[in-house]
Amino acid sequence: MQTLFTNIKELLQVRETPTDKVSGAQMATLPTIKNAFLLIENDTIKAFGPMTDCPKIDGQTIDAAGKIVLPTWCDSHTHIVYAGNREQEFVDRINGLSYEEIANRGGGILNSAQKLHDATEEEIYEQSKKRLEEVMRLGTGAVEIKSGYGLSVEDEIKMLRVIGRLKADYPIAIKATFLGAHAFPAHYKQNQDGYIDLIVNEMIPAIAREQLAEYIDVFCETGYFSVAQTERILEAGHKHGLVAKIHVNQFTAIGGVAAGVKHGALSVDHLEIMTPQDIDILKNTTTMPVALPSCSYFLSIPYTPAREMIAAGLPLALATDFNPGSTPSGNMNFVVATACIKMKMTPEEAINAATINGAYAMGLSKTHGSITAGKKANFIVTQPITSFYQLPYAFGSNLIEQVWLDGKKWA
Repeated sequence: MQTLFTNIKELLQVRETPTDKVSGAQMATLPTIKNAFLLIENDTIKAFGPMTDCPKIDGQTIDAAGKIVLPTWCDSHTHIVYAGNREQEFVDRINGLSYEEIANRGGGILNSAQKLHDATEEEIYEQSKKRLEEVMRLGTGAVEIKSGYGLSVEDEIKMLRVIGRLKADYPIAIKATFLGAHAFPAHYKQNQDGYIDLIVNEMIPAIAREQLAEYIDVFCETGYFSVAQTERILEAGHKHGLVAKIHVNQFTAIGGVAAGVKHGALSVDHLEIMTPQDIDILKNTTTMPVALPSCSYFLSIPYTPAREMIAAGLPLALATDFNPGSTPSGNMNFVVATACIKMKMTPEEAINAATINGAYAMGLSKTHGSITAGKKANFIVTQPITSFYQLPYAFGSNLIEQVWLDGKKWA
């Protein structure tokens, strides 16, 4: 079945030649076609170009006059699967407690772990699918989801099975990441080596046997997992075919970036605190830096220094960090706007970071992230707007009219 979109005001992120990612000065260029057509066939992009070359078809034709069409967002860092919420901690922070202070008194990740332990798999699925449906309506067409609120063999597997169910039930690309090393459970606080042994000897083999994850993550941060502990976990994951994607430099720079690059990490995420050495280490590597600006917004912590990183020739991706504690939002439109407003990225750079580079950061470059013949027909159709600059400019408005996933209108 063919569907033809005509009179598109501007078709964004068009790539004739397949491109995995864009870096440095390339990020400022967003290829577009004005007054364009887009032809899709079944679940695939068939052709696109200026209206002067528009073909005639027997199938459905949709007039997109005045509207912008762009690839769906690729959100490469989320924790969508969780139970309950942590709204009381939100109020605690307003009243002066820091993220670290809340964690030290049993809140934070351990709070979510207890809620998840007390919930059934079905309860977690029902809560999580509502979040997934919300982000899909907001234009996300590919998403990575981490475990990490289980912190035991049984509960980590429970989380990953929920992720697997979501992947089977929804027309959105989902990548699963094992994050057992998110925090130390309370009963392992004085026996950190024992918990690392549990991750390495029991969790990872069990997850690999059931093929529940493609990636492995570690919260490499002061007060969480050291560089040495991180490396041990990444090495064990690699032996079982799990590719690294790690949390680094959220609050302190302790060498996590170097550890990620050393172990072939697909991405290093957060990067709110970056040293010149960290930037140098990332140069000429295959590791994608990922910024999470809505986390910085919510926690009132520094933003990833995008301008310095792009000036150094690095690529950069944007993601939401959707989770109950530090970013209870999966709105990629807000992420793009915040990157422009707070990180001083241009709209072109931010859209590149949230589409083609986001796809790279979860291993989906061949199928997602750009308008390219042969890729998935996943795209956003905006309301009639003046230009794509309005997307980050009108940061409080939902300018999405339609979301198409796998060649079908989803919302």
